Amino acid sequence: MPCIREEKDMKRNKQILSGLTLIGFFVLMALAAPWLAPHDPNTTNLALKNGPPTAEYPLGCDQLGRCELSRLLYGARYSLGLSVPVLIALAAFSLFAGSYASYRGGIWDGAVRIFCDIFMAFPLIVIAMALVSTIDNSVASIIVAIGISMTAWFLRMVRSYAKTECGKEYMESARIAGASELRVVVRHLIPNVFPQFVVYFTTGIATAIIAVSGFAFLGVGLIAGTPEWGAMLNEARNSIYTNPGLIVYPGICLIICCAGFNLLGEGLRDTIGKEGESHVP
Repeated sequence: MPCIREEKDMKRNKQILSGLTLIGFFVLMALAAPWLAPHDPNTTNLALKNGPPTAEYPLGCDQLGRCELSRLLYGARYSLGLSVPVLIALAAFSLFAGSYASYRGGIWDGAVRIFCDIFMAFPLIVIAMALVSTIDNSVASIIVAIGISMTAWFLRMVRSYAKTECGKEYMESARIAGASELRVVVRHLIPNVFPQFVVYFTTGIATAIIAVSGFAFLGVGLIAGTPEWGAMLNEARNSIYTNPGLIVYPGICLIICCAGFNLLGEGLRDTIGKEGESHVP
C-alpha cells in the first residue's frame, strides 16, 4: 500500500511539474518576445506571401508575408496578457467578496447568489456581443465580458466552499474568542477556502485564454491583424490547404498553453484533496 501511495504522489508531482514547466515556457515566450522575435510581427512583404521556412523565417511567412514565428511569440503576450492579470484581480475580489458574503449571510449572501444566477445563465459570447453593441468593439469589451462571467463563476465556487467552512468548529471558536467579522473572514475563513479555490483559478485561466482567442477568431475586440493566436487562426482559414502551418502553429500553442494550466490544476486538486483527507481545521 505505501508503494501505491508513493506512485500516486509521484504522478501528482509530475502533473504539477509538467504544468509549471509548460506555463513557464509560455510566460518566458511572452516576456522575451521582443528579443526572440526575428522580425516585427506586423511588417508585411507580399513578395514573401506564404513563404516556406528558411533560416531567416524559421516557420515561414503568412498570407501577407509576415514572419510566422514572430507573430506566434507576440501572440503569447496577447493571450496571456489579456487573461492572467484580469483573472488574478478577479480572483482576489471573488475570494474576499464570496467569503465575506457567505459569512454574513442574509442580504449579502442573497445578492451574491442572484448575481451568479443571472450572469451564469448567459453564455460568455452573448455577454461579449451585448457589450460590443452597446460600447464598442475594443479590448475593453473582451475584458469586461470575461470579467463578468469569470467573477460569477469564481463567486459561486468560493461561496460553496465558504458555506462548508462556516459551519466548522474553528470558525465558532474564532467568534467566541471575540474576533471581529473582518478578522474571522481574513484570518480564518479565506486561508481555508483558498487551497480549494486555487484549483479553479488555474483552470479558469485556461478558460479565459480560450475565450480571448475565441473572440479574436470571431473578430471581436481586437484590431484586424493583431498577432494573437485566435486572430491568426481566423486569418489562416483560407490558407488551410496552401499553407497548413498557419493553422497548425497557433493551434498547437493554444492547446499546449491551456494544457499546462489544466495539468497544474489537476495536480493541485489531487494534492489538496489528499491533504484534506488527513487534515481538518
